[in-house]
Amino acid sequence: MRILITGICGFVGQVLARALAEQLPGLELCGLDNLIRPGSEQNRRSLAKLVKFFHADVRSASDMEGLPPADWVLDAAANASVLAGMEHPGASRQLVEHNLDGTINLLEYCRRHQAGLILLSTSRVYSIEPLASLEMVVQNSAFQPRPEQAWPAGCSTRGIVESFSTQPPLSLYGSTKLASEILALEYGAAFGLPVWINRCGVLAGAGQFGRADQGIFSYWIHAYAARRPLKYIGFDGQGCQVRDCLHPSDLAPVLARQMRSPSSRPEPPLHFGGGIENSMSLAQLSDWCSRRFGPHPIDADPKPRPFDLPWVVLDSGAAAKRWGWRPQHKLPAILEEIAGHAEALPDWLDLTS
Repeated sequence: MRILITGICGFVGQVLARALAEQLPGLELCGLDNLIRPGSEQNRRSLAKLVKFFHADVRSASDMEGLPPADWVLDAAANASVLAGMEHPGASRQLVEHNLDGTINLLEYCRRHQAGLILLSTSRVYSIEPLASLEMVVQNSAFQPRPEQAWPAGCSTRGIVESFSTQPPLSLYGSTKLASEILALEYGAAFGLPVWINRCGVLAGAGQFGRADQGIFSYWIHAYAARRPLKYIGFDGQGCQVRDCLHPSDLAPVLARQMRSPSSRPEPPLHFGGGIENSMSLAQLSDWCSRRFGPHPIDADPKPRPFDLPWVVLDSGAAAKRWGWRPQHKLPAILEEIAGHAEALPDWLDLTS
């Protein structure tokens, strides 16, 4: 089997390349990356003996035409920030070109070669308004939904399920990912391509690049260990906002099964997240860092940030039922892995941001 991984030199791409090589003996791995992110070149060198690398950009249709055929494409290339498209004039078009036009180019590649597609999507495809309107209480420095409230359909104290509303606004980032999902399912139905869509929670682990908006757990631990300025933004500046956390290598077993079990028709998206058990607030993460590294002051900015939400936790019960899947890495182990990396490479944020 030949697999083509996009964004191979990013954090998720390189972790999954190594994990899939263990899951699928005899696998032929190819990967592409445009190498524009700091840190990508370092990952390219480390993958040299495992992956046949192509310097290519998913936004370029001609780059896709020059690639060899594969049996499966694993799409791990995206602008993964919920704030993407808002930074400067032209950023919105760049976001669409990367996250949506790139998907179209990959789907055309799959059509030409009759390849399957696994699209790594996001928890941010869901409607902002009903999530922002959930009634919250603070327990142990973390937001928790009030159990006795008028719950929107598709949400409970266990988290968000796949039937939750995707009615805009979602953020520009969320909309490009949702549009990519829809197009992938349409191409699969129209051309008989196997397609799997996996909506992931916050992915985290050692080696994640140094951007707060693309990997808050890793960024926070690295910045805390280096005694850099940190700030709670929005929600009264208390750091009570909660996210769930998943190590990307925990995806590898189900990805291998999906590739071995191509569906005769595209199936609806499924959640793969850390869930309630692997969730934490920023304030709780700071407490963990304080115990691990010693005290460090955290500033506060109560001004709201665009598209931010108090509580985003995925309920992966459907994935457990469909695939028998559950995350294997517990949150303390993920945090400790990142902390060890931060101690070994104290300049990591400078190298990768």
